[in-house]
Amino acid sequence: MSFASLRALHATIGNAIGDLERIYRDRSQSEPLEFPSLDDPYYISAPHSAAHQLAHQLSDDQAVSLASKQIVAACAQLNASVSKPWYGFTEAILGILKEAGQDGLHVNELHRSILELRPKKAPSPNLTVFTPARLAHILRLLATSHRLREVSPDVFANNRRSSYIDSGKTLEELRHKPDDKYIGTDGVAAFLAVVGDGSYKTMAYMTEWLLPDTRKGGLVLDARGGIDRAGAHQKPDAAQYDTAFNLAFDTQLTYFPWLETPGNQMRLERFGHAMTGTRQWETKEGILQGFPWATLKPGSVLVDVSGGIGSTSLAVAIAHPHINVVVDDRPQVVDIVPSSWGSTCAPIFASGRVSWRVRDLFEPWKPLASGKAPDVFLLRLVLHDWKDDDCIKIMSILRSGAGPDTKLIIGDMLLPNACETEDAFVQDGSPVLPNLGVANIHGYLMDLTMMSMFGANERTVAEIKALALSSGWKVTDIRRSPGSVWAYSTAIPV
Repeated sequence: MSFASLRALHATIGNAIGDLERIYRDRSQSEPLEFPSLDDPYYISAPHSAAHQLAHQLSDDQAVSLASKQIVAACAQLNASVSKPWYGFTEAILGILKEAGQDGLHVNELHRSILELRPKKAPSPNLTVFTPARLAHILRLLATSHRLREVSPDVFANNRRSSYIDSGKTLEELRHKPDDKYIGTDGVAAFLAVVGDGSYKTMAYMTEWLLPDTRKGGLVLDARGGIDRAGAHQKPDAAQYDTAFNLAFDTQLTYFPWLETPGNQMRLERFGHAMTGTRQWETKEGILQGFPWATLKPGSVLVDVSGGIGSTSLAVAIAHPHINVVVDDRPQVVDIVPSSWGSTCAPIFASGRVSWRVRDLFEPWKPLASGKAPDVFLLRLVLHDWKDDDCIKIMSILRSGAGPDTKLIIGDMLLPNACETEDAFVQDGSPVLPNLGVANIHGYLMDLTMMSMFGANERTVAEIKALALSSGWKVTDIRRSPGSVWAYSTAIPV
């Protein structure tokens, strides 16, 4: 890395900041718009001035998003170039939210509130282990990585990043109705909980899964909470587990059947809300730009395959009243739909335009009640859960139920290479990585998450096209925002 390269990265940052300044200046109305401050929380449920709200909403603007990604990518590349490599190894991605106000709350009060909010049926923590002092050390790491603020010694407050995962529920509501925590939310808090409770634990076992260690006398971490010496607990060799998830949670079940086992009701419902949170990977309501919905005829039917509680297809039904939606999923998921939504979507449910039916992904196609072929199949965040052979089976089954004009929409991340290719986001000799590097790191982290949880992965453009063609579909259109790894691919029958 030469000084010229470092200066080129510096120039990239400066040019992108200039773009942001121009966009905010052009969108200013009665007063100049400033870029939102990291130190100022923004709670969606709170009232805001028109200018403050507009400044926040501009983060969904495609030009703002692209300029922001260029800044993040160039900054991360500068950091990687000049930092001691060790610092990259010790970096962690963490999150916490605790209502504290601008003045912050002392760690002793935070500690007390956390204990009060624990479910009544949960075992009591060992207070000689979970202490305010240890909590302070955890929160200080978050503050050091700009995920909280330490406003004075041992006093912590939210900043913009931590406020982002606020569920919108008050502490009083959480105390009295903890099971309703995620109902009526944007799903971000639910997604973070799913990642922390499952994905991070699972990824910790990837080495043991990929390279099983058969040596005797090693320590084996039991995901249920204990540290077990090899041989003391009769557990199969790591080689006998199909995925790192199976190893981490000591089960031979795959993830979704495991979610449906007794005792996992909370996890199953939370997963449904977490899928709502995954919209954050897209620009706002990206599904509405992912396909020309307005071109469909009145009465057209969208089948949301393995669509969970229907968080994505509901957005289509609400925005396009001429489209009817049928959500397919397993019986355990269909059963929890009413409790998951509460009264939030009661009017559209009552209209009959949105319905659920029981169908497993690998069952033969079950014709619709009308007997007609669906106009659109939607597979959003489905294929990345499955290995290639299974994906071909899933799409082949849908092909058998398709009519000549049926469309298949695949909503998944399409990951570019980290080197120069035709589909690179950055061209023309820019010093930034062609895939925008760390600005898109979430896609590559999700890739490893799918590997550890399901033995599957995210895919490239070439890979998704090949899978579709192998199952009777041809990808004809790919839509995504500039610089985004998230994409909607449309395929037609062949």
